[in-house]
Amino acid sequence: MAAGLKSIIALSLVLALGFLLLILSCALWGNWLPLISGFLFVFAPFPNVLGRRGAGADDFSGDYASGPLDLTRFLTSTLLVSAAALPPVLAHAGVLAPVASVMAVAGGALVYGTMVAFGDAFRGAEETF
Repeated sequence: MAAGLKSIIALSLVLALGFLLLILSCALWGNWLPLISGFLFVFAPFPNVLGRRGAGADDFSGDYASGPLDLTRFLTSTLLVSAAALPPVLAHAGVLAPVASVMAVAGGALVYGTMVAFGDAFRGAEETF
């Protein structure tokens, strides 16, 4: 196991801080729309996780199939851009306070970064069948 107890504690603290910023960006101003951005940040890594298995050479052809990997990267980037752009757009429209917009983007970025770091730190040796 490459990552130890210290990395688990550090990642959990950063994740808690990210969720705290997301919840405070909603609760302090009584507007729960930034939570949509938080959900987008939370669900952004899932296309890469699900599509990682489909990429690569298969048993029937020696060609490398990058189509599924490209699709998952496109979906991930679409979710990330949408999640990062939604709070500033809402702040520009006057629906959301500008400080809440900054808190929502910062909290979401911390949550996404923690999820990606956790996946990289605890990814074991891939088994091949």
